[in-house]
Parts: sequence; structure tokens; C-alpha cells
Amino acid sequence: MESKVETMAVKNKAKKSGILKSKMYTMLLALVAIWVIFTITTDGNFLSTRNLSNLLRQMSITGILAIGMVFIIILGEIDLSVGSMLGLLGGIAAILNVWFNMGAVTTIIITLALGLVLGFWNGWWVAYKKVPSFIVTLAGLLVFRGILIGISKGNTIAPLSEGMKVVGQAYFPSVVGYGIAVATIAISAYIISNNRKKKLQYGLEVSPKRNDIIKIVLIAIGIIAVVAILNDYSGFPLPVFIMIIFAIIFSYMAGSTVFGRRIYAIGGNKEAAKLSGINVNKQVLMIYAFNGLLAAIAGILLTSRLNAGSVSAGTNAELDAIASCVIGGASLAGGTGTVSGALVGALVMATIDNGMSMLNTQPFWQYIVKGLILLLAVWADIRSKNKK
Repeated sequence: MESKVETMAVKNKAKKSGILKSKMYTMLLALVAIWVIFTITTDGNFLSTRNLSNLLRQMSITGILAIGMVFIIILGEIDLSVGSMLGLLGGIAAILNVWFNMGAVTTIIITLALGLVLGFWNGWWVAYKKVPSFIVTLAGLLVFRGILIGISKGNTIAPLSEGMKVVGQAYFPSVVGYGIAVATIAISAYIISNNRKKKLQYGLEVSPKRNDIIKIVLIAIGIIAVVAILNDYSGFPLPVFIMIIFAIIFSYMAGSTVFGRRIYAIGGNKEAAKLSGINVNKQVLMIYAFNGLLAAIAGILLTSRLNAGSVSAGTNAELDAIASCVIGGASLAGGTGTVSGALVGALVMATIDNGMSMLNTQPFWQYIVKGLILLLAVWADIRSKNKK
């Protein structure tokens, strides 16, 4: 019975893939348009290698949060606490490193473990105590921020040790950057090929093979171009590499594993998933734990990049993560979403922040623009469903 539900989840996901692709292409065109506008208004400075490197480093924080958030949204749940969780875990990392003189490795291990614990805490209330995720994570938003203010006494904690600063500020040399590009292209080709095999296995319609080849070629060109730009500045940023690693892992998990199919099955129809024998509570708990782990990684990277832990770190980061997922095609109703879409959404959000900062635009305009983009993205999702 379970396999039937998982098969149905694969078929439903395949049916929605056309809509998701259409949204993705639309979003990419919108992103290109935004880049053109900022390039013109900044006299070409937006496309400088230095700024593009900084843009991707900025994006890596939101991107990592969006990877975890998209799985929660696919489940049909939400997490409003990741911004405060990021701030708290980043603050704890700074306290351990600065006040207790712990080494970078020990600090990172403890922070990641605490991220899992906080994720389990949210997941336990949602899965086993049946408290709505909106309420659980809204409470977490307040509790985690309060704990951060309490343990830091409202102070900025700095400076970090050299070992901790490396995590958020290091660059790979050019040779390593091109090695990363080759590996990423090979893995992307494997994932595309494997998804094709899965569709054939379940008797689903597949596009001509040449389309997949064209997709792989375009991905390869894009990746090599990005690496060339980054290498022209200082090299491949370590935070971007970390984001790519987790993007690949979670993309594979979503598209090529039983665990991923179960997540889509739960988001598509939770009651049917339960009746099929899927342990829904366990799946929800695990996803929230993964989300806590990714929040810990984002917190470490942000603290390392800023060389300080701050009580304001991560403020509104949860909104950027949610907006990234929705802009990238995820549906708040559950059952729909991809990691790649969430990353495109994260790039859009980072682009707006970066471009408007370069234009010395007052901060309130950034909130207004991002809010309107989120509203339009949700409206477009609802409109497409109504048409269907």
C-alpha cells in the first residue's frame, strides 16, 4: 500500500513539474530583467566581479535557510523561527569561541548539535503534540530571540578566532574552483538522468532526450561562467561551496529517494499517507531537525562573515527564506516545491538587497519591494491553481 502512495506522489510531482518549470523560466527571465535594470542604474558596477562575488556570498545565507524551508513548505507546514534560530545559534558560536576560547572545530560541532536539538524541539511539538506549526514556530521566534538577548546580555560578541573567520570569509584558489564546477556539472547531469529513469520506471511521459542534453549544456555553461567570474575576483567563496553541497544533497534526497517521495506524499495528502503506513510524525520530526541543522550552518556562516555575534543577527531572515521558496514555485498548500526553485528565489531576494544598497536606497524601500514580490508570487500561484 505504501508503495502505491509513493508512486502516486511521483506521478503528482511529475504532473506539477511542467507548472514548476514554467514558473522557474518566468522567474529566471524576471531575474535577468532585474539584473539589467541594476546594471544600467549602477553604470555597470552591479556586474563587476567583486559585486557578483559579494552577491553570491550574501545569497548563501538565505539560500541555506531556503533549502530547509522548502521541505517544510512541501510538507504543508511553516517555520517562522529560523531567523531567530539562526541568530541564537550564531550567537552561541560566538560565545563559545570568544568568551570560552573554544577552538573552531569544537564550536562548530556543538553549534550544529544544538541546531538539531532546536529543530527536534519544533518538530516534536508539531508532529506529536499536534500544535499548529504556525504557533509553534511563532513561539520559537520569540523564545529563541529572547534567549539570545539574555545569554549575550545585549552585547555584540567579537572578535572571533582566525579559525572561525575562515568558515565565512575563505576563498578557494582558481584550480579548486574549476574542480568544483566540473563536479557540480557531473552531479547535475546524474540527477537529471536519474530523474528521467525514475519517470520511465513509473511509466510517466518524458521529454525528448535532447532536451535533457540541452539542459545539461546550459547548466554547464552557467556554472563555468559563474566560477570564472568568482575566480577573477578572489576565488570561489567557501560559503557558496557549502550552499552548493547542501543543495545537491537535498535535491537528490527530494528527487531520488524514498524519503523524498514520502515528503511529497505527505504534503499532497497527509491522511492518505497515514493510511498507507507512512510514519508521518517521524517524517515531520526529521524535516524540522534538518531545518534546525541548516539554520545552525547559516548562523555559523553569518557570524563568521561578520566576525561577530549580534542580537540583531537573523532578523526577518525567516521571511526572506519563505519568500525565496514561494518565489521559486513552492506552494504554501504543500506538496509542491524544489530546492533549485528555492535557490533561484534566494538569488532574487539577495539581488534586490544588493542592488538597492548599491543605489543607496533607503532600507524601507527594500521591505516594500520584497513584500510586493512575495504578494505577486502567491497571487500567481493561486491564479495558476484556479485555472487548473
